[in-house]
Parts: sequence; structure tokens; C-alpha cells
Amino acid sequence: MSKSIIIKKNGGPEVLKLEDVKVGSPGPKEIKITNLAIGLNYIDTYHRSGLYKLPLPTGIGLEAAARIDEIGSDVKNFNIGDKIAYASMPIGAYSKERIIPSKIAVKLPDYISPKIAATLMTKGLTTNYLICKTYKLKAGETILFHAAAGGVGQIFAQWANSIGAKVIGTVGSDEKIKIAEQNGYQYVINYNKDDFAKEVLKITNNEGVPAVFDGVGKNTFKGSIACLKPKGILVSFGNASGPLDPVNVAKDIQAKSLFLTRPTIGHYFTNQQELQAGADEIFKNVKFGKIKIKIFKEYKLEEANQAHLDLEGRKLLGPSILIP
Repeated sequence: MSKSIIIKKNGGPEVLKLEDVKVGSPGPKEIKITNLAIGLNYIDTYHRSGLYKLPLPTGIGLEAAARIDEIGSDVKNFNIGDKIAYASMPIGAYSKERIIPSKIAVKLPDYISPKIAATLMTKGLTTNYLICKTYKLKAGETILFHAAAGGVGQIFAQWANSIGAKVIGTVGSDEKIKIAEQNGYQYVINYNKDDFAKEVLKITNNEGVPAVFDGVGKNTFKGSIACLKPKGILVSFGNASGPLDPVNVAKDIQAKSLFLTRPTIGHYFTNQQELQAGADEIFKNVKFGKIKIKIFKEYKLEEANQAHLDLEGRKLLGPSILIP
């Protein structure tokens, strides 16, 4: 028997239960894996709470790095013993062993450890599509990113700096200002103390920014709209403070001919080839020092409930992982 975190009802971290599970053999297009490190992401709390609905009972977790133990008869691009990483449905990464479709896995190069890989897939691929696909960031631009000290935020600024862009960041506490600055934010605003929209307009000489990347949601939406240039784009990709209220198109969008998008990884990386190419780009940025990853905290798999308490309590000041 293996071990897996199972949710039988939605709720707080207390609904995460470690249970014995039986793992069989992979189907023709599947691989059986042993997870070596599991990524901890804010979307996991949405699945647990029921904000993002899943059939119950269910596993949880989308991201991990693993070793391949068995391969299906139709799997040609992987071998037993390969180190891989993944960040996709089907849900269930909070586990010791599991079976996944081979199409969601990417090979790890020798220079990327499983622990680092487990922090890179969701956050790195998210940064990839935000910067390179949703809004193609250019050298010389100044843009705004909310939750600058978070896992995506730390990668985002480093990647943006390597392009030659400048990033204004917001954080929720003074202790996170230094973290954001260390990761490359030229300006950092505590949005719980200062009006970030006014500060952004001051920094940009009242011009505003062409793009805002917002993973916070409800609490930052109005301010994000206020500091955008005409024809600017609000990239809403998370709900850390709660889901957005209904948008008033005439007031919020039409007033400055703005664009609003809600992108997801699944729409930007639609097959294994795209996933591998996107991951390889991230891995190379790490190899050549454009992105530096420092794991903030490690938890045992059975400590998943404490990890969620810390995640929602904004106590995690960098990428964190579960170890099966």
C-alpha cells in the first residue's frame, strides 16, 4: 500500500487526511511514479476549500517531481528510472506513488534537482505564459506585479529583469518588502499601508503601466484598473484575496479601452511537446543564473494540513514543498 492525502469533504486544512491507497499498474499511455518532492501551490487551497469544485472524495495537488517505476506499453519517450516533473490534472500529487498520463510529464535535466523541480513547474510555467505569451514583455517597459514576495512573484521579477523590463511589486507586509527587492523589484509597495494605485502613478509620472499581473484578486482589482494606461491589460490569474466581483464593463473596461484576461496553464501548454519546451526554457534560465530558487520550507507529506495553514496565513516567504 502507498500513502496519499485524500479529501472527503471541502473545508479548512483539517479535511486533509493521509490514507493508505492501492496503486496498480499503468495503462498503455501512462507511467507509474514515485514522487520525490511535491510542490505546494495556492491553487491547492482552492481545491481543498471547494472554491474550485472537484468530485469528492478526491486527492489533491497538481505538481511534483518523481522517478518513473513502470511505463505503459505505448510510452516511447520515457524509460524506467527517468526523473520527471509534472504540473497538471489529474489531481493527486500529494502522494507517495501514483499513476499519471505520460503526456503531462517532462524530463528533468541532471542539473535540476527534484526539490527545485517541484517548485518550478507550476510557478515557472505560469511565469512563462504570463511574460512570453499572455503579454509579451519587452525591454524598457515598467509593469506591476501583485504578491511580489510569493512563489510566482519571485520568479517573475527575475525573468522580467533578464528581459530588461522594470517591475513594480506589491506585498502585504513590511517584512516581505526585502524579499521582493532581493528578487529584482525596483519598487515595492505595501498595499495594506499605502494606496498602491497612487504610488504607481507617482512612480510612472501619472502615465500608468501597460500591464498589471494580478494573482491577488478581489482586494486589488479596482486599484489595478486605476493604474493602467489606456489600452492597458489586466492579467488576472489568481484569487488569493477572494474571487473577483462582477466586472462593470462600461465603468471598469470601456473607460480606458482596457483588456482583461483570465489565463490558465492548460490553455497555453496544450500538449507534451509544448510542456517540454516551456519547462526547458525555465530550466535553462535556472542553469545560467537568470532565475535563482531558494526553497523556503519543507514539510513531510503528513504535515500537509500545517502547510496549508501556513500558506493561507501568508507565513511562507518563498517556494515550499512536501516530501513523501
